[in-house]
Amino acid sequence: MIDILTVLTSFLIVVTAGAAIRYYRILRKAQREYEKAREAVEDIVLSYSRQLQREAEKLDATAFKVEALSSKVDGTLKKMEDVQKATQTMDARVSIALQDKDSMLSRLEESGKNVREVINSQSNFAARISGLDEQVKQLSVIPEANVQAAIPFKRDKALAPLTETELSALEMLASEGPKTAPEIKDRVKLSREHTARLMKKLYEGGYLERDTSKIPFNYTVKKEMEALLKKTESAAA
Repeated sequence: MIDILTVLTSFLIVVTAGAAIRYYRILRKAQREYEKAREAVEDIVLSYSRQLQREAEKLDATAFKVEALSSKVDGTLKKMEDVQKATQTMDARVSIALQDKDSMLSRLEESGKNVREVINSQSNFAARISGLDEQVKQLSVIPEANVQAAIPFKRDKALAPLTETELSALEMLASEGPKTAPEIKDRVKLSREHTARLMKKLYEGGYLERDTSKIPFNYTVKKEMEALLKKTESAAA
């Protein structure tokens, strides 16, 4: 009886030890599987975290672009408001201009009437000038004897083409020395423009010399013209 118990006890011990060994092996295998699973999960979590970080960076960049675009949109809206205000102001001005259209047309008609009156006045003035030209032509055909009676001396051939005003200017320069056109104009009773043209004509005709070192130009009678004028004055005396 004791031997059977001993055998049974030994058997139970062996069975228990075998079961314990198998259980330990199962636990170790389960632990290794758990470690692998944990590493896989950690890799998945890390990869997902990195992906989330990249998406967050993209989202930040998109938000920045949206903010910049929003700022541009605000600026565009402000410009549109300014354009709208300017358009409203322009519309108001156009309305005022349209309201004043009749007044403007009336003024234009009045201006046209004034222009026509000026044209008519100019036509009348031109007719008067034409009449004066006819009178001058008639005076120019007076017999030579009468003309000679008005001039106390006979001009030299070189002085014959000159008018009384041109001859007076030459005599003034010959007796008083060099002068400018502004200095001569009051003496010959001509305007500044007419005097300038007169002096230019005498210079180009060879009667005068001109000093162009300063403005206005200084005019001097040429020596031969001066002698001719003195000779003419002597003959007239």
